[in-house]
Order: sequence, then C-alpha cells, then structure tokens
Amino acid sequence: MLVPILVFAIGNESRGDDALGPLLLRQLQSDDIPLTEFIEDFQLQVEHVTDLVGRDAVLFVDADVSCKAPFEFSSITAVHDNSYSSHAMSPSALLHAYRQFHGADAPPTFLLRIRGYGFELGEELSAQATHNLEQATGMIRAWLADIRASRE
Repeated sequence: MLVPILVFAIGNESRGDDALGPLLLRQLQSDDIPLTEFIEDFQLQVEHVTDLVGRDAVLFVDADVSCKAPFEFSSITAVHDNSYSSHAMSPSALLHAYRQFHGADAPPTFLLRIRGYGFELGEELSAQATHNLEQATGMIRAWLADIRASRE
C-alpha cells in the first residue's frame, strides 16, 4: 500500500511574505494531487513528530529572508540545533526529535525555502515574493509529478 507524501507549510499570512508557505500549500491543494496530505501551521512544534509517521516523503515549505531568490530546495536530515524549545523548532530539529522519540530516522525529508523580503505584521505579499512563489510552485508541481511517476 502506498503511503502519502506530506507537504507541511509553515507561515503566518498576517506577516507579509511569511505567507509564502501557506499560499504554496493552497495552490497544491487545488491541484487535487493523489496520495498527498497537506498540513499548515504557524511554526513547528515537537508534537508534529506524529505527523511524519508512515510517510513516503515529507516536504517542509517556509519563507526565508536569507536564501537565494527565487527559492532553495534541499534534502535535510536530523540535527540537534538550538531551535528546539517548547514553542518552535527548525525542520531538522523536528527530525532529530522524531529519531529520539521513534528510535529510527524519519522518512526522506526535503525543505523548500522561498525567498521573502518583508515580514512585518499587516504587510501584503511583496511583488518579488509573488514571483518567487510562482517559480517555487512550478518546481514543486514537477517534483511531485516525478514522485508519482516513479510509483507507477
């Protein structure tokens, strides 16, 4: 039996370009992609380790002010970093918590960082971020299509 891919968007739509993750997620949801599940939250928390169980792959999507435009896509692994707290953590720290909790590595995990510029409360999505979102969405649609084709 095939297990779904998880697309996990991190972001806050009331903070300008921080909305990039949730906006990409909604565009993918409208595509009605089979065997793909979507989750959205403002930030990662240790409880999210349960969402990773039994997946073929996991994709985290987040806005980032420090990555190259239009986006950066990479595989990630478990890393114990300083982001771990009871309130927020990085995707790599979540993978580390998964390993600690389950005694095994998480499924193959990827991170899509979309270049954002303005993150102030009440800001609109910037024109540059809108362009980056379009580029990232096209790439992720192709990536998901490749995964589906490899299953057939």
